[in-house]
Amino acid sequence: MNKQNNPVSAISCDTSPDVQINLNIRGLKPSATVAINEKSNELIKTGKKIYKLGLGQSPFPVPQPVIQALQVNAFQKDYLPVKGLWELRETIAEHHQRSFGIECSAEDVLIGPGSKELMFLIQLVYYGDLVIPTPSWVSYVPQAKIIGRQIRLLHTKAENNWRLTAEQLDQYCSEDPQRPRLLILNYPSNPTGKTYPPEELADLAEVARKYRILLLSDEIYGKIHHKGLHQSIVPMYPEGTVFSGGLSKWCGAGGWRLGLFVFPGCLRWLQEAMAVAASETFTSTSSPIQFAAIKAFEENPDIDLYLTNVRKILNVLGSKLAGILNKSGIKTLAPDGGFYLFPDFSPFRDKLKSKGIHNSSELCEKVLEEAGVAILPGSEFGQPEDALTVRLAYVNFDGDKALQAVDGGEEPDDAFLKQYCGDTLNAVAIIADWIQA
Repeated sequence: MNKQNNPVSAISCDTSPDVQINLNIRGLKPSATVAINEKSNELIKTGKKIYKLGLGQSPFPVPQPVIQALQVNAFQKDYLPVKGLWELRETIAEHHQRSFGIECSAEDVLIGPGSKELMFLIQLVYYGDLVIPTPSWVSYVPQAKIIGRQIRLLHTKAENNWRLTAEQLDQYCSEDPQRPRLLILNYPSNPTGKTYPPEELADLAEVARKYRILLLSDEIYGKIHHKGLHQSIVPMYPEGTVFSGGLSKWCGAGGWRLGLFVFPGCLRWLQEAMAVAASETFTSTSSPIQFAAIKAFEENPDIDLYLTNVRKILNVLGSKLAGILNKSGIKTLAPDGGFYLFPDFSPFRDKLKSKGIHNSSELCEKVLEEAGVAILPGSEFGQPEDALTVRLAYVNFDGDKALQAVDGGEEPDDAFLKQYCGDTLNAVAIIADWIQA
């Protein structure tokens, strides 16, 4: 056959794959959190003991009322509206008014197959630079690169608790005041576990209003603020903020893939644009999951108790682990929410250099190879490559057993942690011993 007349000749085994891949995709690696989980599983299959502190998946079970609702609705098979099931959107609006003081209605809610997909769509339909305080979640930047957006990283410091300051944001925006921008603010933070006090949120809201910034408030960990004191920036800058949340973290339902955005009425045009894009991509979110999610967002004392106990465990465990690391000389801020720590090994820079370790990637490779603990390099979260920071997800324990124990009246003290979170304590102790060896 004449190769020039062959309609599929553009694809051939002789052609470099790089020629056939979209320029925006070339050079991108798989998500670091997914990759470390898969690598850990491969090592475990070889018989090696690996402590998995890489993937940030909730260790806790989905609450029983929500599981039962999914069982009851397993028969639901019809496509639902692209914006989501109306009854769910109503329930979410009521929940956000009750929990976060956000004035909204069902019309303001958009449901998607995970907040990650919705974050991609908002960048796709909104034309503006993506502004990200770092360290930040691993997928913000790759999503923007795929779409072809300009990315501006605003590096934060440990002395500011890894938080963006209003002064820093104002200084950056003042260089080009009229430029359209999408700022993603994530709190409690993945990867640091830190959050913003109300006065700092108010200062950031003032700057965002001054420069008409579109603010995406990623509050996926808000309901697992360790003290139950999460506050949203949305009431402080309602006209320009989109709330992002979902079921994955607080409800232990990452694999269910249900995310949500809540828009102010004046951004209905943005919501509609996203819905158009959604109609041509994912069509609608899983029907049984949406029906079950109604139960998750309804007012329910059983779910309130579940959250109280989850927070108790994460609070005590996070503080304990930070203490172990700090005692060994690894600088670590105690977390405010979520289930992450962001240790800084820079006090050991000279010692690590003598081992051939010059950056966070090499550090994590050595810790996995020599200590059997899987953690992620800070460079994956927007830190400079030579910074010696890492992210540690303290989730490798049986959350179901731990919850049952707290329900039974046990207090999450040191004895509790040793019994129910022993592997997590061991993993962090191994890191502390490794750095001191």
